[in-house]
Amino acid sequence: MKQLFFSFTITLSIAFTACTNSANNEHEGHDMNSMKADTVSHAATSNLDDIKTVAAAFSNVDAKAAASIKEIVDHYLLIKNALANDNADEAATGAKAMNNAISHLDKSLLSAEQKTAYDANETEMKEHAEHIAKNGDNIKHQRFHFIQLSEVIYLLVKDFGAGRPLYHDHCPMARDNQGAMWLSETKEISNPYFGAQMLNCGTVEEIIH
Repeated sequence: MKQLFFSFTITLSIAFTACTNSANNEHEGHDMNSMKADTVSHAATSNLDDIKTVAAAFSNVDAKAAASIKEIVDHYLLIKNALANDNADEAATGAKAMNNAISHLDKSLLSAEQKTAYDANETEMKEHAEHIAKNGDNIKHQRFHFIQLSEVIYLLVKDFGAGRPLYHDHCPMARDNQGAMWLSETKEISNPYFGAQMLNCGTVEEIIH
């Protein structure tokens, strides 16, 4: 019985470390450029029927406010795709557009409860988008702030939705192997923290409607 339990534990351990192959995140100072993408194991997207699905908290958001929030999230997704493509310039452009969209949202269209939820995230959204916008020549810095931006956008989408389903993805190797999440419009993994070095490293954790 002990041997069976031990074998099961080993199997689980291997499944949860599918993205690792003695590689470390670039923040640790390792030369990630020396790694070949095809030598790094990655976790395939699992059967989406088994993934937790959640609905946005607010179902009665004003149409104009919802459109503005969708625009903010759309620019976030542009940043995500730019980082996955190792394009710091494009990420900076997307972040500038995102901050512009944030400034144009009419919060008077939100209910008191909705405004409280939105205000809880706005300052951090602006701050991290600004860092990404100002560092078009430093993708490491952009990726560091994208970790935090993703966490805030996740809360925004959990409250208001994004006008379409979004996939909550997770990479166990990001942030010095502490792991980090991001949101994606596609079920296929496209890792913004490693780009071409480990583009498919990650798993879908949740689908938000």
